[in-house]
Amino acid sequence: MLSRPMLTVHEVADLLKVKESTVRAWIHDNSLRAVKFGRDWRVAYKDLEAFTNARANRAPDAVEERRDRGIEDRA
Repeated sequence: MLSRPMLTVHEVADLLKVKESTVRAWIHDNSLRAVKFGRDWRVAYKDLEAFTNARANRAPDAVEERRDRGIEDRA
């Protein structure tokens, strides 16, 4: 059972601030897991999260560890 509705290609592109064609390319080259319903693709939140985490420059634990030590991230 789905805990949340799946995202459309348009919604993923909007969230990540990229073009829809970029999202479709990620789906086409199997970088981003998606499910095809008819002519449309849908992406589960957990798959989008895994996709973005795989491209992060450091593990999520490293960010929390730096905060715990009082080191601020420069963004």
